[in-house]
Amino acid sequence: MKTINSRKTIRKYTKRDVSESLLRALLEKAERTPTMGNLQLYSVIVTRKAEMKAKLAPAHFNQPMVEGASVVLTFCADFRRTTLWAENRNATPGYDNFLSFLNAATDSLLYCQTFCNLAEEEGLGTCFLGTTIYNSKAIIDALQLPRLVMPVATITLGWPDEDPTLSDRLPVDSIIHNETYNDYTPARIDAFYTPKEQLEENKHFVEINNKETLAQVFTDLRYTKEANEAMSKELLKTLEEQGFTKN
Repeated sequence: MKTINSRKTIRKYTKRDVSESLLRALLEKAERTPTMGNLQLYSVIVTRKAEMKAKLAPAHFNQPMVEGASVVLTFCADFRRTTLWAENRNATPGYDNFLSFLNAATDSLLYCQTFCNLAEEEGLGTCFLGTTIYNSKAIIDALQLPRLVMPVATITLGWPDEDPTLSDRLPVDSIIHNETYNDYTPARIDAFYTPKEQLEENKHFVEINNKETLAQVFTDLRYTKEANEAMSKELLKTLEEQGFTKN
């Protein structure tokens, strides 16, 4: 059984199928996740068919694990089910707003993480795709998501066909703030980030990208200001189209 201390992101999978019974059991167990108001403001789209994976792949920058995994799971912030329940029970819902989206997104992400933990304990491998909110409109169209349903996370799932090395993590002191927020001085930044920057793989990462520092790789190439602003505009537009914001 895997533990959290040994978890790794898996991008390559064997041809062995993830059985429907195992998948349903894991999804059911994950329902014990904390949830706002006990409303379970999430839905999961299970994608197994090759043609549907092919439709989703472009939204995830055609990363090979999308079509190579046994299953692709799209976790959605879902206030539609609760809204329809209210409307069918002589109640007046008021969940077409940004606060409701944040609550549903939180529910969905918590559920996703619990599912990943349970799946990995069973020996399955997962890869979290951060591309979901980058290209949410394309995913909405491919999965035919209705109003008040918004994709917030995607994972690929399958039996591992690789054993990558553990990714580095910042020391726990870098994230802990006792009583109030303790801001980061240059000395603290050095203490927390220098070991990460000195790892051979990260020094190589800087070299092959022709940059001076690891931070520049992230600001200038991976997550640029221009791309972030453009995707933010598209995300806000999509949230409005899905009914979570109003002009």
